[in-house]
Amino acid sequence: MLRSLELFAGAGGLALGTELAGFHSVAAVEKDKWACETLRQNKERGHPLVRNLRVISGDVRNIDYDSLPSDIDLVSGGPPCQPFSIGGKHQAHRDDRDMFSAFADVLSAVRPKAFIIENVKGLTRSSFTNYLHYIELRMSMPDIGMREDETWHDHLKRLAAEETSTGDKGLRYGVVRSLFNAADFGAPQKRERVFIVGFREDQDAKFEFPDETHSLDALLRDQWVTGEYWDRNQVAKKDIPAQPIRMKRRIERLRERNDISLSPWRTVREALQGLPEPRRDGRCPPGILDHRLQLGAKVYPGHTGSPIDLPAKALKAGDHGVPGGENMMVRPDGSVRYFTVRESARLQTFPDGYVFHGAWSETMRQLGNAVPVVLAQSVASEVAKHLLLAKGREIAKRKAH
Repeated sequence: MLRSLELFAGAGGLALGTELAGFHSVAAVEKDKWACETLRQNKERGHPLVRNLRVISGDVRNIDYDSLPSDIDLVSGGPPCQPFSIGGKHQAHRDDRDMFSAFADVLSAVRPKAFIIENVKGLTRSSFTNYLHYIELRMSMPDIGMREDETWHDHLKRLAAEETSTGDKGLRYGVVRSLFNAADFGAPQKRERVFIVGFREDQDAKFEFPDETHSLDALLRDQWVTGEYWDRNQVAKKDIPAQPIRMKRRIERLRERNDISLSPWRTVREALQGLPEPRRDGRCPPGILDHRLQLGAKVYPGHTGSPIDLPAKALKAGDHGVPGGENMMVRPDGSVRYFTVRESARLQTFPDGYVFHGAWSETMRQLGNAVPVVLAQSVASEVAKHLLLAKGREIAKRKAH
């Protein structure tokens, strides 16, 4: 059995993804009380992906990791993204929410066979290039911590020198990084996330990130070349929107192609299949969790919402959950309304039986901070595969000797 530890667990998107990938999570660490209640509530309800999860409420820097099993295979987590997000103040290491060093310290304490870090696309900005290099070196040599009163620049220089030295560097990880769009892996949402993955140097693993499974071209072909999308979703001819002008040339090229093997991007319309319109009286429909209408959706410049026949824009976790209209759907007739919590959970590919604790704005914050479960599962599945292959090679070597 592969064991994992989740840091900065939030509402559990990454934890659910790793569980679906075959890991058994021994604990999830999260300091936000509302997110902890979400995890606990689902555990108490017996949700199969978290019913055995130990929820630890607290700062990852203050946890007694000696109380956890000693043979943890994977540490995963998404350190707070506000220091790097497009909507944040872009302060990186100057932001006290920058917790990458804390993640490295946990690696040093727990010494897992592998780790997964996910974060926002903003981490890859050119202005953060040096700091991103620092993060990767910090994770590759987690035993070499920052000295008292040492700046990250000085620590980077010391890590770079250690990387090329021949001396004992302590615990070492081979680190790789990639940027993914969740829509390319079946999420009905255009959400770009950075993944940093490391394998302990004693693991005979040559890790490769998963291949994309879905594409925009496949969706455009189904919509505007074959028409299969409208038939599949039972959209009447009179309700089919106009072909997007800005996609005209791309669609014309698709008419000549027969090499599209990937599945179509999933759209908002497809993600919400089976859900009735939310009731205006504020109650959930029978048998459907967290599906209440939030009033007040409006369109104005910079606040335009997500058309239902495309993947949604990336959900955001703003002060009111809707800073740029991303948390709002646009129907074919141009009318708009906010996504309910259940609809937002589907866009993030959380299971329908998974509940969220708190008022609408609070639960939307949790969802806006989450990684889509299906994307987490795709990456974690590759990590699990390579860990098992490495274990198999080790067993074969022992038998050979």
